[in-house]
Amino acid sequence: MIPYVREIDVAYGRCDQLSPLIRRVICNNPGPFTFVGTGTYIVGRGEVAVIDPGPDDAAHLEAILAATSREKITHIVITHHHSDHSPLAAPLKARTGAAIYGCAVAGHAEDEGEVKMEAGHDLDFRPDVSVCAGGEIAGPGWTLEAIPTPGHTSNHICYALKEENCLFSGDHIMGWSTTVITPPDGDMTAYLESLATIRARGFSTLWPTHGPPIREVTPFIDAYVAHRQERVDQILNALEAGPARIRELVPRLYADVDPKLWPAASRSMLAAMIHLVRKGQLAADGEPGPETAYRLA
Repeated sequence: MIPYVREIDVAYGRCDQLSPLIRRVICNNPGPFTFVGTGTYIVGRGEVAVIDPGPDDAAHLEAILAATSREKITHIVITHHHSDHSPLAAPLKARTGAAIYGCAVAGHAEDEGEVKMEAGHDLDFRPDVSVCAGGEIAGPGWTLEAIPTPGHTSNHICYALKEENCLFSGDHIMGWSTTVITPPDGDMTAYLESLATIRARGFSTLWPTHGPPIREVTPFIDAYVAHRQERVDQILNALEAGPARIRELVPRLYADVDPKLWPAASRSMLAAMIHLVRKGQLAADGEPGPETAYRLA
């Protein structure tokens, strides 16, 4: 069982001091993909970085500016291009002159028929400074290290705050929920590798963009990995009975889940199928896809 952490004191627009170097303002955009809303982090004092400013919301923009009214925002830092994370970057830059840091995504436009498993894509996101390959972002008394963590999206970046041995984990690791992995931009193989990368760093705290911090980092990541492996084992066990397509497997493996959620489960299962074909554990009749027949290799 994943030891979820979901208790959080929310007052939209309020700036909360979380640690000596970290403050947070939560946007009033609660929902099935955002939990209580987007948590925008302010790092440092005097000259500060803003991490994941959030959706293009005028009230949230004013709340961020009010929280930093006696300071200068010098860096706008983005974990990935989903519409609950990055759209406010451009308006915030227009008001402050700060440069935007992040990783541009190549090529995944939203499909009208695509199962909606996220809050949508910010297809206009273009950082001023690319950290796709990692790098450092620094200000007076604070240092952020960009750590590429593809999986949830191809361009996901986590940011380590060196002075506090903590990580702003975006949607890569969240305390309130598992992370959505949906092809083509999401990739299960890359995601599991990224989890191992973060686990090896030994961070004392994770600060997700949605929800409260994760303090017991290693056990939490281990439970995240075990959850993914359990789903993989279910698929492998089901295919012992013979070849099958995703639409045939989902009703069997998700029998205890509301059928309305089966389309979303199908997208998640596709990510697992692609991963298992790559590993040589499954064979597919053609390119892995929603209608492909899969069998044990």
